[in-house]
Amino acid sequence: MPSVKTKEKKSMKMPEVKQKAKALGITSGKMNKLELIHAIQMSEGYRPCFGTSNGQCVYTDCCFLEDCLKIRV
Repeated sequence: MPSVKTKEKKSMKMPEVKQKAKALGITSGKMNKLELIHAIQMSEGYRPCFGTSNGQCVYTDCCFLEDCLKIRV
């Protein structure tokens, strides 16, 4: 049987994070990527938990899920 290739999502780069923040009315200023992602998460009604999942997360519809699950604390 031929193998099925799945399209892996790329990590969200800073310009994309800034664009998402701007669309939500968040001014990025001098925030680093982690701070900006946390601000986006709070704006979207999530807990600002990016980077703390340790491979597990209940927010399966968060746009940062795949990147977050890759981070091990």
